[in-house]
Amino acid sequence: MTAALTRPRCDETAAWKALGRQFEDTGRRFDLREGFRSDTGRFESLSLQAPHVFADLSKNLIDAAAEALLLDLARECQLERHRDAMFGGEPVNNTEGRAAKHWLLRAPRGAGADPDAAEVHATLDAMLAYAEQVRGDGAITDVVNIGIGGSDLGPQMAVAALAEFALPGKRFHFVSNVDGHELAGVLRQLKPESTLFLIASKTFTTIETMTNARSARAWFQDQGGRDTARHFAALTTNVAAAGEFGISTTFGFWDWVGGRYSMWSAIGLPVAIAIGAAGFRQLLAGAHEMDRHFQATPLDRNLPVRLGLLDIWYRNFHRFATRSIAPYHSALGRLPAYLQQLEMESNGKSVDARGRPLAVGTSPVLWGEPGTNGQHAYFQMLHQGSDVVPVEFIAARQPMHSLRGHHGQLLANVLAQAQALMQGKPDDGGHKNFPGNRPSTFFLLERLDPASLGALLALYEHRVFVSGSLWGINSFDQWGVELGKVLAKDIAPRLDSGDVSGLDPSTAGLLRRLR
Repeated sequence: MTAALTRPRCDETAAWKALGRQFEDTGRRFDLREGFRSDTGRFESLSLQAPHVFADLSKNLIDAAAEALLLDLARECQLERHRDAMFGGEPVNNTEGRAAKHWLLRAPRGAGADPDAAEVHATLDAMLAYAEQVRGDGAITDVVNIGIGGSDLGPQMAVAALAEFALPGKRFHFVSNVDGHELAGVLRQLKPESTLFLIASKTFTTIETMTNARSARAWFQDQGGRDTARHFAALTTNVAAAGEFGISTTFGFWDWVGGRYSMWSAIGLPVAIAIGAAGFRQLLAGAHEMDRHFQATPLDRNLPVRLGLLDIWYRNFHRFATRSIAPYHSALGRLPAYLQQLEMESNGKSVDARGRPLAVGTSPVLWGEPGTNGQHAYFQMLHQGSDVVPVEFIAARQPMHSLRGHHGQLLANVLAQAQALMQGKPDDGGHKNFPGNRPSTFFLLERLDPASLGALLALYEHRVFVSGSLWGINSFDQWGVELGKVLAKDIAPRLDSGDVSGLDPSTAGLLRRLR
């Protein structure tokens, strides 16, 4: 049996029971303001420097006793063994009988002896050579990525995040929704002779992606486009299907690459075209540095571990059901959506890896918006709402622009929001009362560049692994996305035929109205 199936689950351990007692004794009533008054070294002891990311955890509702018990929990659940199994290529994705080797996609050549390493680097070299070819082709002004889920969210987020490093003269578009309004809106901006379409689908059968791909090809041909093979490339393992579509340029990846971990593979081609081969290798290098930190750093100074343990503390003891992501960098506008898939698709499970029902909550709901926009929208609830929502602030010390007077205001705002959530402000009248004692984590990058983005994303990946490992779930499958797809295949022809036999009354009634 794999490490995923033979380790204790968190709620079966002695440390779990001790954490429950600790929460009832002191954790439930912990006050951040008193925590800082009684411990002048709290900031230093609850701050960590990981590769490219400094994290201040001191404004979280946790004390040294709870931290120690959470570390005991990690050891009792054999987290290190599970982590080493993942990096050792064991089939930690037990329900699909697969390894989870996304980390191998960013390991430098010659690092380790994994049997897939040579093929990984051969594919990476070929993909980056093609990216450079497209970058040098002045006739191509628009690149359209057609994918969905991990084949869309990661590349779209990274291209926007690294726009300051992108090659001028090329525009990038992302189409994922089967709603034709999205594709039609993109096509209105294009000319066939200057457009490259990237079709991203591992199997080349994903219904949303292939519907959009066929419509894009029809538009290309109807508009007088010639040479489909030059204007279309595929990121897929189904080379035969891509060839039948008219595509000769393909880049594949492996069944041990989950969709939400695939940006580091050929799925990252639009990112490589945007920032170049050197920039893409820096993105991989930053992620690899975080991989090494996660692998080699003792648990008490290991940032992904500490964050994953904090997630357990909040979700299962404080019963916080959501977490807000607040990047104070406009280029990270798509980061909350990317993290939603990463965490909620990975850990949104109600049975453990052995198929047993869980008695504890798992993934929180992630949501957010870049600051300072969020301050004028949902921050009202964060400060004065009836629910406590942990917030994660992300900021960069150096801006990537030269406009005066902006970055100082941005940093002042992010510092002030974290301070206000913690300190609050009493008001006898009630309407202006800020209760305070509301938790937040602060991530600080030196600047947002390929290496720091790579490190930040790998940090979140490993953090999700940690919490999933302690819950005893398989963080690498996603069976929950299948049922709706199966039912949609049954309903689609009914919209044409009007046949409602066997449908529930609500679905039947809606189908009739839609016809």
